[in-house]
Amino acid sequence: MKRKFGLVVLVVALAGCRPSTTTTSTDADGTSVPGESGRPRVALIMKSLANEFFSTMADGAQSHQEEHADDYALIVNGIKDERDLSRQVALVEEMVSSNVDAIVIAPADSKALVPALRRAQQAGVVVVNIDNRLDADVLKTEGITIPFVGPDNRAGAKKVGQYLAQKLNEGDQVLVLEGIRTSFNAQQRREGFELAMSEAGIDIVDSQSAEWEMSKANTIASSMLSEHPNCKAILAANDSMALGAVAAVRSAGRSDDVMIVGFDNISAVQQAIIDGKILATADQHGDQLAVFGIEAALQMLQDPDTKPEDVETPVDLIHQQTLTP
Repeated sequence: MKRKFGLVVLVVALAGCRPSTTTTSTDADGTSVPGESGRPRVALIMKSLANEFFSTMADGAQSHQEEHADDYALIVNGIKDERDLSRQVALVEEMVSSNVDAIVIAPADSKALVPALRRAQQAGVVVVNIDNRLDADVLKTEGITIPFVGPDNRAGAKKVGQYLAQKLNEGDQVLVLEGIRTSFNAQQRREGFELAMSEAGIDIVDSQSAEWEMSKANTIASSMLSEHPNCKAILAANDSMALGAVAAVRSAGRSDDVMIVGFDNISAVQQAIIDGKILATADQHGDQLAVFGIEAALQMLQDPDTKPEDVETPVDLIHQQTLTP
């Protein structure tokens, strides 16, 4: 069962979560606050904090905690490289060992994190999945339910693709830069791009994974542009890769005839859209996404008997007209 909402968080719950009995809490700045009981400790575990989208997410979560300092303590964690799955698994285990009450996680992989999260639940920790949905089949195999709080990535990518398609002609050729292929959000964004292009009669002549990384996207896009000189656009599954595509297009001397779209609405891409270097992106409200998950986790701690439900958060199309008066 799934519910949609705008700025109002619909809360979810898991059975069997433990009450908050910790006597030492950690604030968003990482300082210890001894002697407090009853204030739940929430661990936010993200992907790479080198990606502006996730640093924005962390900033939003920390601002929320500062505004609700009496309600909970926050521990923010991230990995250096989005491919470092073992480190993210280790972070889950470390947070369980440190007796947090809840984990809100943006998993770097939709499958690899599930066993560690099962162990967290078995230890009595409330778990909320944000940003990148965990694999439903693996969750079923592990015998657990973890609610997903986040956007419909497929729908968001389709919106971006449809906006691009309006600028193209039937039969035009385009390229796709995918995220990490084992990530559900990467799969969904690719499918959204593919659906929009198929409906418009536009040909995807090459689709490769740049694993969310700007430098890798630059290298791969440069190669694809050389191999497909007639391509008219590049669809990137996140904004970091879109910026890499901008560099590749510029190096190829094709800034005037190759359009680029992305996904995430980071500040650097907003400026690139205003400057005409990127056509459009999707805003999944990164500054609020972790907050949505944290608020869900807090309610789950308060009311452990409610059946868990997924919560769909907003995703909006961003282009030059939405950014300029």
